[in-house]
Amino acid sequence: MSKKAIPTFAWFIPLAPLALACAIFFGEFQSSTFLFINRFTQLLPDTLWAWLTFLGNGWGVFALTFPLLLLAPRMLTAGIFAGGLAALASTALKGLFNLPRPAGVLTDGSFHRIGEALLYKAFPSGHTLTAFAIASALYFSAAKERRILLLPLFLLATLVGLSRSAVGAHWLTDVLGGAGVGIWCGMLGALAANRFPENQLGPRKIWSHLIALGGVVAIYAHLTQIMDLELNLPLQYVSIVILASTLLFYVKAQFTQAPPKAE
Repeated sequence: MSKKAIPTFAWFIPLAPLALACAIFFGEFQSSTFLFINRFTQLLPDTLWAWLTFLGNGWGVFALTFPLLLLAPRMLTAGIFAGGLAALASTALKGLFNLPRPAGVLTDGSFHRIGEALLYKAFPSGHTLTAFAIASALYFSAAKERRILLLPLFLLATLVGLSRSAVGAHWLTDVLGGAGVGIWCGMLGALAANRFPENQLGPRKIWSHLIALGGVVAIYAHLTQIMDLELNLPLQYVSIVILASTLLFYVKAQFTQAPPKAE
């Protein structure tokens, strides 16, 4: 079996959060679970939850993982594939269900909210979906002996999901749904990346050039947009530095002779 193979049982793991989401929704615990999390998370500062939300923003997570272009291009490729699938899945499911968000159901002032009120297209949480897709993609695109080092990514993704209730944007069911679908997207992204030809992943290959171009676009996006919340502006500036620094090293790699491989 390949060192990067995905165990069969892993494909069933997303069913757990999806089943829990159904139990909460049909058991009519939607409001109570949201309010509990929303109030409990107020024990920590708003900035923390805003920054965690940033980690579920597509542009944000792309910038933070961009150095993998030079360090581990296959892992970044898996993340890009998974992110694309996550965007498609989020858009399709939000349009299909079109469920109201907390601000569209609960009385204004009855819960803590950071940022503008979002009313529609609740299920699933796109940020949670993206966070779990990237975590799963990076995890399953790594060799089995290295995966244990990447387990904290799922804890981070869970915190991203909690941040969506903390800022008042999503029900717990949206978060659980995003987690389940996101893991599937990540595994599919890892499968695709693990089959990507090794000789197409070098810094002088067309695929890498396209990713580098995406880095330029990401810089523009971080300069011209507010990623979810104004509290995230410091992280946007950090992201610009990460993107620009990686691009500088990438350009340098174009003029550096690669060492010959040992026979």
